[in-house]
Amino acid sequence: MEITIKGDKEFDDVPSLKSKALRINLNENIYGSFAEIGAGQETCRHFFRAGGASGTIAKAMSAYDKDFSDAIYGIEDDRRYVTEARLRKMLSHEMDLMVKRITRDKHPNKIFFAYANTVATIDFAKKFKGHGWVGIKYQVESGADYNEIILHVRFKETDARLQQETLGVLGTNLIYGAFYKYNEPKKLLRYLYDHLDKDQLEIDTINFSGPVFKNVDNRLMSLQLVKNGMTDAVMFSPEGNNVLPAKVLYKKNILALRGSFRPVTKVNMAMYEKSYEMFIKENKVNVDKTEVVFEITLSNLRAEGEIDEQDFMDRADLLCSLGQSVMISNFQEYYKVVEYFSTYTKARMGLAMGVNNLIEIFDEKYYRHLSGGILEAFGKLFFKDLKVYLYPMQDPKTGELISSKNLKVYPRMKELYKFFKYNGKVIDIEDYDTSIMGIFSREILNKIENGERGWENMVPEGIADLIKDYRLFGYTRKPLKPMSIKKRTVKK
Repeated sequence: MEITIKGDKEFDDVPSLKSKALRINLNENIYGSFAEIGAGQETCRHFFRAGGASGTIAKAMSAYDKDFSDAIYGIEDDRRYVTEARLRKMLSHEMDLMVKRITRDKHPNKIFFAYANTVATIDFAKKFKGHGWVGIKYQVESGADYNEIILHVRFKETDARLQQETLGVLGTNLIYGAFYKYNEPKKLLRYLYDHLDKDQLEIDTINFSGPVFKNVDNRLMSLQLVKNGMTDAVMFSPEGNNVLPAKVLYKKNILALRGSFRPVTKVNMAMYEKSYEMFIKENKVNVDKTEVVFEITLSNLRAEGEIDEQDFMDRADLLCSLGQSVMISNFQEYYKVVEYFSTYTKARMGLAMGVNNLIEIFDEKYYRHLSGGILEAFGKLFFKDLKVYLYPMQDPKTGELISSKNLKVYPRMKELYKFFKYNGKVIDIEDYDTSIMGIFSREILNKIENGERGWENMVPEGIADLIKDYRLFGYTRKPLKPMSIKKRTVKK
């Protein structure tokens, strides 16, 4: 019996890397291949060192030479090697070999797995820190269908050897979690950082698939990445799927709209449509290389101090149904959003916002943590030739229309505001509809929660039906069978 002493507290006992690898090695049924490209055989090394690997490791390989790699896995259309498509080919190829070479009549109880990674570590000039795709395809029972966990990582360390070691730790955690923590996907995510710090690597995309993950919503898993501080932002496509931000934003012109979208209103869509029309007319903006992003900060997803996951799902579903890309971020300040976009593109950027949001940007209290204060923040915000497209607001008391010409910022910020206005950094959206200016998300939400009528005409076409049919935002009318929202797409 384990000895306990008065005052002991319960805590998660994190197994060592050797214990994790040894537990898998000692299981006579777990059997698989390791294929690692770009950072050595770092994951496999942990299993060799733990002992008893002869019954677990079917094969370990590194197809470093590009010609050899192409001969084994084929040539990618884009001629790249560190991609999700490459990783999936590696997993499928290795699993196919496993099935062909290990017969079930001789090994009826074997549980197959294929682990793979394709990685680019930091370059010699230390300009690009490196990134990679890591994944596992595996069974939990002999003869069962396969499950997959695929994730994308970005390295933060500035030494190739350290990045290799970090990858080995992550891979071991992933394999162990896949077999022994698959019933708790949220905890599996956290366990990926066992024996690692957040400043060593970032996980910015993860997708679960297969029978053991049939009830897992990958968007909620992405939300956990942001919530747990594993990444600063995640993105969803108009189809509602997780997408790699770098893939969507790379070398694109970006127009971003930030809001609570609780729910999305006619004002939100009017702001998007009019700012988009202005943005694509800007010099050097190519329509085919332009991405519109609806961004929700994590602080807007909180209710009573905790993230309301159902509320998140409701917002994401509605925005995706309108054909929009959605980004969830940890960025409270606008300049951090622009900094994030700047890591992927040097092209034009624009922010569409209302008058109240612009007034808040000029509030010094948001920049007290910066050594350079508001000037440092504004230097980061506007140095990339960014423009703000300002949607006017009607004063609820006087009825006066407030635009960039007559808005009032804090007195000490007046001259700073004039500087950006004079230099064309703040542009008014001239084409607006005064009949919808009195629409606010919070009022619509109150009407929905209180069962009132009259809010249906305040939201974009089709959104009211979605809210009612799928009982979003607490709307209750009649019992319905649970089903996914059918996405509508609109041409941007």
